[in-house]
Amino acid sequence: MQASYFDATEDLHRIPVAWNFLYPLCQKEWVVYAKAPFRGPHHLLQYLARYTHRVAISNYRLISFDDQSVTFRWKDYAHGNKKRKMTISADEFLRRFLLHTLPRGFVRIRFFGFLAGPRRLATLQLARQLLGTKPQDAVPHS
Repeated sequence: MQASYFDATEDLHRIPVAWNFLYPLCQKEWVVYAKAPFRGPHHLLQYLARYTHRVAISNYRLISFDDQSVTFRWKDYAHGNKKRKMTISADEFLRRFLLHTLPRGFVRIRFFGFLAGPRRLATLQLARQLLGTKPQDAVPHS
């Protein structure tokens, strides 16, 4: 079964609280202020890419690789954030890397709004209360 964000939100327009919130926003004429990016559009794109489309591992953490193995740095949080090196097979590295690939139809964004920071649980609970929904039980992956 393939998950889809749009399938999951298909009935959202039928929830009165959601519709009452979203409809006025759709009617509003939005004005966006934008000025030329500092140091040009190429630098702006690089800056935004670092924060919105991070990959599973940054290039600076890669130490070496060949056809058989990959060596990289990692932070050992269990032992005082010590920096360590790990060498694993190329196949295992690719397997771990691909665990971070989103399913088709999903878009990666940074958390903002009601999903931001330390108040995430409280604001998510409030959103569920306003929408009259309950949290879904997690589905174990097999």
